[in-house]
Amino acid sequence: MSYVSRENQLQIRWLIRRDMPKVLEIERQSFEFPWSEENFYWCLRQRNCIGMVAEIQDEVVGYMVYELHKSRLHIMNFAVSEESRRQGIGQKMMLRLIDKLSLQRRKEIVVEVRETNLDAQLFFQKAGFLAISVLRSRYEDTAEDAYIMRYLLVEEDEYTLPFLSGNRLADNEAA
Repeated sequence: MSYVSRENQLQIRWLIRRDMPKVLEIERQSFEFPWSEENFYWCLRQRNCIGMVAEIQDEVVGYMVYELHKSRLHIMNFAVSEESRRQGIGQKMMLRLIDKLSLQRRKEIVVEVRETNLDAQLFFQKAGFLAISVLRSRYEDTAEDAYIMRYLLVEEDEYTLPFLSGNRLADNEAA
């Protein structure tokens, strides 16, 4: 009998309505101030808003909601279930999003991260994102600031793969 790892069973696909109960469960366990079901539906009804999920054996273990803009992608919401964290699922979802970039059209991905969400800051930094500015008192629920973090696609000869220690885009920009 052959063993199939969880990683090999991972599928990333479009978010559909039947995924919403699990997405909401992951949302509630991930954030102090979670989106409501109405927040998700409002965002996903927008013409330029896309949702994707990661699933293993037909169980949703992560999701991402992002907006398409003329020259960039904007991550609106992103989480992996507690029991599935630190297994490369978020990395694979991020790499799928990075694959949607092109030098001819959308060249960057931006995300706002709460100043207290150190895990997210470190995750995005490892993916090659840089903090480029601060939004003061960004959130209505707290007086908390947000960092705008950006991943910028560069010419192929300058490109290094994200998530590889010592091989980040940030290293290239510092040179």
